[in-house]
Amino acid sequence: MDSIPLVHASLGKQELAAVEEVFASDWTAGQGPRGKALEKDLVARYGVGDAVALSSCAAALHLALLALGVEPGDEVIVADYTFPAPAHAARYVGAVPVFADVRPDTGTVDPQAVADLVTSRTVGVIAVDTVGLPADYAELTSITERHGLFLIEDAACAVGATYQGRPAGSLAPVACLSFHGRKGITSGEGGALLTADAALAADARLRSSFGIGSIFDKAQVIGLPIPEFLEIGYNYKLSDIAAAILQVQLGRAEEMLERRRTVAARYAELLKDEDLVTLPHVPGDRTHAWQSYLVALDPAVDRAGVAADLRARGIGCGHGTWASHLQPVYETDQSCPVSADLFRRQLAIPMHAELTESHAERVVDALRDALQAHADNEGGAA
Repeated sequence: MDSIPLVHASLGKQELAAVEEVFASDWTAGQGPRGKALEKDLVARYGVGDAVALSSCAAALHLALLALGVEPGDEVIVADYTFPAPAHAARYVGAVPVFADVRPDTGTVDPQAVADLVTSRTVGVIAVDTVGLPADYAELTSITERHGLFLIEDAACAVGATYQGRPAGSLAPVACLSFHGRKGITSGEGGALLTADAALAADARLRSSFGIGSIFDKAQVIGLPIPEFLEIGYNYKLSDIAAAILQVQLGRAEEMLERRRTVAARYAELLKDEDLVTLPHVPGDRTHAWQSYLVALDPAVDRAGVAADLRARGIGCGHGTWASHLQPVYETDQSCPVSADLFRRQLAIPMHAELTESHAERVVDALRDALQAHADNEGGAA
C-alpha cells in the first residue's frame, strides 16, 4: 500500500509553465520582474504598504530586527513553542531572546507571560502563529503599545489563516512569511517581509541585496551607473524562478487551504472520542491554516513507540515543534513549563493539500492501533 508522507508540496504543471517563462526571459536572479510582480500580489492580498520578497522567513526576521534598530544587549521576547527562528534572529543582531511560555489550549504565546517578562531592556516582541494558528494579537498589541515596544508577527506557517476577520500576515506592524516546502504555498524555500512602514521596507530591501540595491533596476539605466554599497547587507534575495512559482501558488492558495481544512475536519470527526489524544483547539475569533496537524498524546502513551508503529505502516509523523528554551544553543535557565509539556507530548500526523479523506481514515486507523499498543495504564512517560 502506498505510504502517506507527513508533508508534500502541491506543485504541478501551472508552476512548471511559470518557470519556463522565466527560463525564456533575460532575468532569473532576484529582484527582477517576477519578484516585483510577486511583491505587488502580496501587497494586494494582505492590504499592507509594502512587501519584500526574500529567501526565507528567517531572513525576513533578521532584516526586520536590523531595520527596527535592535542593538546588542537588547531583550526581545519571543514565543517559545516554535521552530526557533525568532530566537535565532535575535541572536543574529546580538540581542537576548527572552522566551515566553504559551497557552496550553492553542500553543500560541501567552499574552500574560509576555507582559510578565517586560523589563527596561525589552525592545520588542516576536509572536508566532503556531503551526498555522494566529496568536492573541489584540492583547499583544495592547501590551506592546503600552510599553512602547515593537511587535512582529511570525506568520511563517499561517498563509490563509485569519484573526478577527483579518488575514494572518497583516496582524502586526511587521509580519514575516515563509514559503518553505511544507507551508500552505511554497517555492521550496522563500519568504517575505510585509509592513505598512515604507522606510522599513526600503531598509530591508537594500540589506537583502548586499546593501547595493537592485542590480536589475540599475541595468535598466542608460549609460554606466556604478552601484555603491550603502550598508553591510546580505544575499537574502528571492530568485525570479521562485517568485514565478509563488505567483501561481498565491492564485491556488484558497483551493489548497480548503483541501487542508477538509482533512482537518475529518481528523477531528474520527478522533473526537479518542481518550488518549487531545485535538487542536481553534478559538472562535480565528481560523487555522493547518500547516501541521498536531495531537497531544496522553502522558501514559509512549510517543516514540507510536511514531515507530506509524512509520512501519508507511504513515509519516513528527514530534510537532520545539520548546525553544530547551535547545542547547540557548543555555538559558528560563522555564516555560507549558511549552516543555507540549514538546514532550505532541505528535504531528500527515497534513498537506494532496491528502484525501480516505488517507485521513488510514492515518487514524494506524494511530488508534499504535495508541492502544503503547499506552501504559499505570502512567508511563511519553
